[in-house]
Amino acid sequence: MAAIKFGLNGKQQTVDVSPQMPLLWVLRDTLGLTGTKFGCGLGLCGACTVHIDGQATRSCQTQASSIAGKNITTIEGLSPDITHPVQRAWIDVDVPQCGYCQSGQIMSAAALLAKKPSPTDADIDDAMRGNICRCGTYQAIREAIHRAAQYRAAAGGAPIVQAASISVGPTVRPAGGTPPSAASFNWPSDGPPTPNASVGPTVRPAGGTPPSAASFNRPSDGPPTPNASVGPTVRPAGGTPPSAASFNRPSDGPPTPKEGGAQ
Repeated sequence: MAAIKFGLNGKQQTVDVSPQMPLLWVLRDTLGLTGTKFGCGLGLCGACTVHIDGQATRSCQTQASSIAGKNITTIEGLSPDITHPVQRAWIDVDVPQCGYCQSGQIMSAAALLAKKPSPTDADIDDAMRGNICRCGTYQAIREAIHRAAQYRAAAGGAPIVQAASISVGPTVRPAGGTPPSAASFNWPSDGPPTPNASVGPTVRPAGGTPPSAASFNRPSDGPPTPNASVGPTVRPAGGTPPSAASFNRPSDGPPTPKEGGAQ
């Protein structure tokens, strides 16, 4: 354990923690500032973004020992009354859906505008490419950043560059008129979402019905894999699957057939 002194949201702070403890957990567990979110733990999703001496930084990858003497700003310290131009724009554009990633998105956007008060679309895409949104709010985020730049310009007189285009609404819908679902996209760490060819009719069996959730195991070390022991192969000759009552559920492993139940 070591006493580490640093600036936090405009005030001096001292914590007595392990030097290797990630800043994310110093903020959340030691100091109770839970606005900074845990996403991936690998510095890839951007949900844990804070400012360290004005630089957007992934707090999950920042050791406590490295912040001594530096100034940290979290989402709680961006403004005392949610009047920061980025926060105002986020509210006006109604950016969030589930909202989990948005504190990190806002912190990255604020850092961008501090460096480039009037960013182009390309500037925004470059600065925000490390922040992942599983709800796909990328276009609304871009619109909100341009609006925040306008708010800053109105307050301080900085010149602004109009957005080349903001494709929000029907322009992103396919010909059929229905927007793609969240499941139809991958969310790469290096840019906006791209179509995921492995989702949709291509994964459906010949009968046209997608596999149910019950037909997959979900191991802790990877994506779901087909479970050969579930489905028609375990049905008895009569065609009726065994009921839940026909299985014991021991505490040390998966269910096993119960003697006297459906075989």
